[in-house]
Amino acid sequence: MSKIVAVANQKGGVGKTTTAINLAAELGEMGLKILMVDIDPQGNATSGLGINKREIRGSTYNLLIANEKIEDIRIRTQFKNLDILPSNIDLAGVEIELVEMSERTYRLKQSLAPIKEQYDFIFIDCPPSLGLITLNAFSAANSVLVPIQCEYYALEGLSQLMSTIRQVKRMYNPNIELEGVLLTMFDSRLNLTLQVTEEVKKYFKDDMFKSVIPRNVRLYEAPSFVQPIQYYDHSSKGSEAYGKLAKEFLRNNKEKKGA
Repeated sequence: MSKIVAVANQKGGVGKTTTAINLAAELGEMGLKILMVDIDPQGNATSGLGINKREIRGSTYNLLIANEKIEDIRIRTQFKNLDILPSNIDLAGVEIELVEMSERTYRLKQSLAPIKEQYDFIFIDCPPSLGLITLNAFSAANSVLVPIQCEYYALEGLSQLMSTIRQVKRMYNPNIELEGVLLTMFDSRLNLTLQVTEEVKKYFKDDMFKSVIPRNVRLYEAPSFVQPIQYYDHSSKGSEAYGKLAKEFLRNNKEKKGA
């Protein structure tokens, strides 16, 4: 059975797209069929997977507004078992158009329904906001994965994010749950990192991933070479970290399925 995971945090610069790309690519390498859905108008997941945003024939804008078929915009990436529904700048004004549309929070869910079972996991890379685009992702998703940067304002705005997830659960999607909180840009040499880790543990306890994503130069370089870290430098600490995350992610889902 397929699972849809929204990768979200309304705070920018927390490693959201980096996590979506690299977790998806790692799972694809492990033999699972993966679909990336880029609904961020910046389209960083699209370009990060080697797709030229100016040359695509359609984007997730067409799904949300024009009800176009996924087959018309889906692209098979050069990476193993990994397809993408790309994004581009057309998505920038979509929330204004969605306001006037019927079932405006369910547009993405309806679009994904016909192809959901073709994939083991579908990852939705959300924009850094809690507007209608993100609500569409939460209405479609089975769970939300929340990356948190290990810095002073890490928890700022998270209460609003969790409140939004609870509201979506109550009003639009009773099945949504928290996939887990992931610490990114982790540096164990810094007291601040250890302080942030303890603060996050207080709030999320068992909902934190044991895997953490370190600060790693190769990880920061990979997007400029339009490759996931596993393909850019498989021996790097960043690649090793996302490999561990993928195994933990799968283990958690097997345990939940067996529960």
